[in-house]
Amino acid sequence: MSEEQVVTTEAPAGLPKRWYVVHAYSGMEKAVERNLRERIDRAGMQDKFGRILVPTEEVVELKNGKKAVTERRFFPGYVLVEMAMDDESWHLVKHTSKVTGFVGGAKNRPAPISEAEVMKIVNQMQEGVEKPRPKVEWTVGEVVRVKEGPFTDFNGSVEEVNYDKSKVRVSVTIFGRATPVELDFAQVEKV
Repeated sequence: MSEEQVVTTEAPAGLPKRWYVVHAYSGMEKAVERNLRERIDRAGMQDKFGRILVPTEEVVELKNGKKAVTERRFFPGYVLVEMAMDDESWHLVKHTSKVTGFVGGAKNRPAPISEAEVMKIVNQMQEGVEKPRPKVEWTVGEVVRVKEGPFTDFNGSVEEVNYDKSKVRVSVTIFGRATPVELDFAQVEKV
């Protein structure tokens, strides 16, 4: 009897957990994560599943002249699931609401992604928390239009970008002469 117990406790642990990419409806990644957790708990399959990740990073947005940190998905439509792949776990994920399927591999046998790829994504998420990226990226030489302040409706080219202060130096032509003007990100827009 005790030998049978050993066999049954080792059986679920025999399948290694690997990372798989699950395709979800865009904008529904968090809902898929929630739905998966609920279904795993209801099915009592916690031993077959590990972590579930929605790859996001924090970005700084300017709203009404104020900095706001928001979350942005950098792989929209994808959720990473750590799981021991078998018919039961495959069916649970595949038939979860708002999931369209797995990415890679055969139709009923998806291919896992490497631990290194997952670590790259986790590191990118961590960097976003420590140093949020600006939502709008400015490049030197880019032509922008000033949308508020004394130079409203003037066009100019970006000479310098300071993400720490959320400012750009724009060369604006006034009376035929190029004049550098320092402006907040919120005062300019891409042309």
